[in-house]
Amino acid sequence: QVQLVESGGGLVQPGGSLRLSCVASGFTFSTYVMSWYRQAPGKERELVAAITTTGGSTNYADSVKGRFTISRDNAKNTVNLQMNSLKPEDTAVYTCYAKVWVVGGNYEYWGQGTQVTVSS
Repeated sequence: QVQLVESGGGLVQPGGSLRLSCVASGFTFSTYVMSWYRQAPGKERELVAAITTTGGSTNYADSVKGRFTISRDNAKNTVNLQMNSLKPEDTAVYTCYAKVWVVGGNYEYWGQGTQVTVSS
């Protein structure tokens, strides 16, 4: 069975840091583009960061550029999100997402999410 299990969320003060991890199983992790999404109360889910299969390219939402870093370790089937200089507006449920494009169709999977709360 396919699983994406996030961890590392919690409560942190503004200006603090958290490191989220997502451990994947049940599929060939190294062939999937990995992303982090987030959804805050009353807002739509938004793409936070994405990373290509080998980690050679990354993409970030403007709101987190310079503060967040996405990385992956294909040997450990893990994608991480290092979050620094956190702001209250970063408060959201952060969810791991996997996608691959193949002949015949696409495959995508979502994790269950982990709560990040930034508050003083």
